[in-house]
Amino acid sequence: MKFGQVEDPSKIDFTLPKDHPKTKEMLALNKKGLENISIGCAKWNKTDLKGFYPKGTKDELTYYATQFNSIELNATFYGMPTPDQVKTWKEKTPENFKFFPKITNTVSHFRRLIDVTDPVTHFASAVMNFDEKLGMAFLQLHDNFKPKDYDRLEKFVKEWPKEVPLAIELRNTEWFTDEEILNTTCELFEAHNITNIIVDTAGRRDMLHMRLTTPNAFIRYVGANAESDYERLDDWLKHLTKWKKEGLQNLYFFVHQNIEKASPLLSAYFIKKLNEEWKTDIHIPQMATESTGTLF
Repeated sequence: MKFGQVEDPSKIDFTLPKDHPKTKEMLALNKKGLENISIGCAKWNKTDLKGFYPKGTKDELTYYATQFNSIELNATFYGMPTPDQVKTWKEKTPENFKFFPKITNTVSHFRRLIDVTDPVTHFASAVMNFDEKLGMAFLQLHDNFKPKDYDRLEKFVKEWPKEVPLAIELRNTEWFTDEEILNTTCELFEAHNITNIIVDTAGRRDMLHMRLTTPNAFIRYVGANAESDYERLDDWLKHLTKWKKEGLQNLYFFVHQNIEKASPLLSAYFIKKLNEEWKTDIHIPQMATESTGTLF
């Protein structure tokens, strides 16, 4: 079973919790207003996004980048990117496109933040070749990486190259159930300008901690391939509108699905609703079978 997946989504209470009190304080520190909105999927390959690409598409990333303004780049999790590979990806995308590369699993899962100076240096040096198209790198820790290893996390955060913006996703439930641990960790993130990732997935409601440690909201939304997925997006838009009024600086919102081919549908729905509510003009992705019409 995929992380956070449940057999019956109808039994889950998908209500978004109230904000952590510190979130409003963090947002109030931003005096620049809203600067960037990045909305995308986690992958661009045809196998996962079946039916999204027009017949005869020669390069999936090039086409994907005509429909979305960003990608949560999971490809870099499974293999260390090279500078040349990064430059190739960069050159295939338009001027305003953003990449959000996941740190290679050598760092997070195999070495578990022990002796990672060399792989971190290689990763950071490679992704810096995205230049202005680098949105934010992110570290996803294994769900069995617990607060008992806090010292490793602290060392990693303090030694992370400051030239590369970073977000971190904590997965083990102990990070969220102990208030003292959560506060200590979030204070560490705040001190080093690390964005605390929020995950909305059916089976792990504790990851909706609603505590921002920078004025950026990095949200990984996992649909349940259920009708409620759309209502959940409506709720997120209401909540994000509140954060926007309170000082949100950047919104990074990435849509996943247990069956990924539905991700573009959800993304298009969310973009359309956000455009209407925020008076923005973000391109709404199109159906491959109806290249002249949008998904919604």
